[in-house]
Amino acid sequence: MTRRRPTRHASADDLLTELGRLTAQALERAELQQARVELAEALQRELLPAALPQLPGLRSAARYAPARHGLNIGGDWYDGFQLPDGSLAFSLGDVQGHDVEAAAFMGQVRVGLRAVAATAADPGEVLSRANELLLSLDTRLFATCSFLRYDPQTRELAHARAGHVPPIWASEEGGWGFCEDDGGLPLGVLPGEKYPVTRRRLTGSGAFVLVTDGVIEGPKFPIEAGLEQVARVVRAGSGADPAELAAAVLTVADLTGHTDDAAVLVLRHDE
Repeated sequence: MTRRRPTRHASADDLLTELGRLTAQALERAELQQARVELAEALQRELLPAALPQLPGLRSAARYAPARHGLNIGGDWYDGFQLPDGSLAFSLGDVQGHDVEAAAFMGQVRVGLRAVAATAADPGEVLSRANELLLSLDTRLFATCSFLRYDPQTRELAHARAGHVPPIWASEEGGWGFCEDDGGLPLGVLPGEKYPVTRRRLTGSGAFVLVTDGVIEGPKFPIEAGLEQVARVVRAGSGADPAELAAAVLTVADLTGHTDDAAVLVLRHDE
C-alpha cells in the first residue's frame, strides 16, 4: 500500500509573503523598462535636429515616433540644414535595424550627408558620395534615404532617392500625386551606384511630404494601402500648418498597426 504524503496548505502569511515578492519583482522590472525607454528617447532626441530651417515662402516641420518594441531605439531620421550657397537641404531615411547599433549608424549617415552636401550641391552626387562613404565604414547595415535641395532663388526642388518610398505632393487647388521617379539602391549596398535627380519648380501653395515605411506599412495595411492613406491626409491638409500636417500624417502609423519607428517630413510652399 502506497503512503500519500500529507498535503501542506499555504498559510495566509505564506501567501502574503509570496505576493509581496512577486509585486516587488514586477515593480523592479517596470522601473528597469521605464529607465530603458527614457534612455532610448533621450538618445533619439540627441540624434535628431532640434529645429529645421525656414525661409520666406518655404516652411518645414517633422515628427518622429519611436518603435513599439525592444529599447524603442530605431534607425529612422529626418534632417534639414542650410548649405553654403544659401539653399536648403533636407533628408529623411531609415537605417536597417532597431537597436543601439542602428541608432549609431543613423547618426553616421546624417553626419555623412551633411559633410558631403557642403561640397556637392546635386542631390544625386550627394547620395553617390554618401554611399561610398558608408561602404568604407565596413558595416553590415544599410540605409534608405531621400535627399532634397531647395533653391530659394529659382524655387527649384531637386530630389533623389536611395531605395526609399516615394514622396507625396498636394496643392490647395486639388492636385496631388506620388513622386515615383527613378531611384537607386539603398546607401551602403553597392559601390558606384548612381542616383537620378528629379527637378520641380514649386509654384502656388501646397505640400511636399516624405515618410518612412514605419508610417505606411504594418500588420493591418500593405505599403500601397498605407501610401494611399497618407495621400488622403495630405490632400485634405495641403493648406495646413506644416507641424499640424506632419502630426496628422504620423497618425496613419496607428492605423497600420506598425511596431517600427516612424518619421515624417513636411515642406510647405506658400506663394
